[in-house]
Amino acid sequence: MARNSPFDLDRASLDRTATKRIGIDFDNTIVGYDQVFLAAAKAHGLLAGDFVGNKHAVRETLRQMPGGELSWQRLQGFVYGSGIVDAVMFEGAGAFLRRCRDEGHEVFIVSHKTEYGHLDQNRINLRQAARDWMQRHGFFRAEGYAIPAENVFFESSRADKLRRIAMLGCTHFIDDLEEVLSDAAFPPINRILFRTHDVAGAAPCYPVCATWARIEAEVFGERG
Repeated sequence: MARNSPFDLDRASLDRTATKRIGIDFDNTIVGYDQVFLAAAKAHGLLAGDFVGNKHAVRETLRQMPGGELSWQRLQGFVYGSGIVDAVMFEGAGAFLRRCRDEGHEVFIVSHKTEYGHLDQNRINLRQAARDWMQRHGFFRAEGYAIPAENVFFESSRADKLRRIAMLGCTHFIDDLEEVLSDAAFPPINRILFRTHDVAGAAPCYPVCATWARIEAEVFGERG
């Protein structure tokens, strides 16, 4: 009977040792806006002062109101522009990025983000606001997450985002939008959906993770 070679590595071992090129979405994947959306909706008089909920709850509540879709779009323009200063990293994302830095894995941030919000009267440059946020949080510093500034890409459409992911040769991509990861044009790489709330319907054919700790386990083959 044939015996396994002592030099054979199983999939988990390869996952742990191979150098990776990890692509990550930005909004609602690395950076969380739950409290920013909640506070901004109240400050703009869109929700009652005693309303409690995350971004998803704010969006669904506003959309049920007359003119709610327009109110939601205006709120997004504010939050992703001026409001981003109050946004925070999701718990565990920093530890993941530090591990990538320490183990020599290359990280790319690829975001579908227009330059300006469609309904933002202040004309805040959303891409620059995002870069400024990353700068303040140590993304580009050697003692921070050591991500080269040239590894950050903002694309004007989903199709452009998918092409960028393919061009970069990413081995993994992490996103909070199932419609992005399930797009027929998505390259054949490891996909991970970051989803912090329950959604009805069939689960996708790739891992769904509610925390960055779980994402780390998936990426580095430490699933238990």
